[in-house]
Amino acid sequence: MKEKVRFPSVVGPELAGVIDLPEGKVRGWGLFVHGFTLGKDSPAASRVSKQLAREGIGMLRFDNLGIGDSDGDWGDGSFTVKVQDTVRAAAFMAERGTPVDLLVGHSWGGAAALASAGEMPGLRALATIAAPVDPSHVERQYDSVLDRVLSDGAHEWFVGGRTLVLKRAFVEDVRKAHLRDRIGELNVPLLVAHSPTDSTVDISNAAEIFQEARHPRSFISLEGADHLLTARGQAQRAAHIISAWADQYLGEARR
Repeated sequence: MKEKVRFPSVVGPELAGVIDLPEGKVRGWGLFVHGFTLGKDSPAASRVSKQLAREGIGMLRFDNLGIGDSDGDWGDGSFTVKVQDTVRAAAFMAERGTPVDLLVGHSWGGAAALASAGEMPGLRALATIAAPVDPSHVERQYDSVLDRVLSDGAHEWFVGGRTLVLKRAFVEDVRKAHLRDRIGELNVPLLVAHSPTDSTVDISNAAEIFQEARHPRSFISLEGADHLLTARGQAQRAAHIISAWADQYLGEARR
């Protein structure tokens, strides 16, 4: 079962989301943050969230600005906007009486989750999947148009079967994002999940995130998984691991 929702971005346009409702006894509520140009219906977002819901953790997954069913222009977003909209999504969950206990971020969404966790009162646990330690890691995805963006102020960029407009302000915002200090200041338990054969975001990123974080912190190797978790059963496996790891922290929320 799922519930479609909408709430405003910090820059105005409405964002579209889906809450995968928990089955059986409710263990807690969570929020999933999708990757760079992916969306709430990408394999990682949808499959991980649905599996967590089957295990009693209701999950909100939403499309960022100009992605999927959300309004607005993707080019008007940035890493800062993604972080702020993640915080806004958590506030939306609190407003509906289901405050976020568990925050899960995949790929660039993992970086945004690390950056936003400190602004979510009551958060119990944070898990990242295939996250980069430096948000500017995404620059390699649009390096072919980077010079034109910086010289002209904006340029079209074809990615994932669609054309997006990449703007200079977006690039500059990403370059100014510093994540390591925020990781070191985290005050929630952290699980870092990463595949040793990830060819998009190297597993060395997981090692750096783990080293920067305080205890309690955990690492799990997602052997055999690709970056997007498209291989059969891999997203569900990641969800099982996150669910089991988070259980003791969700238990604190139930008491």
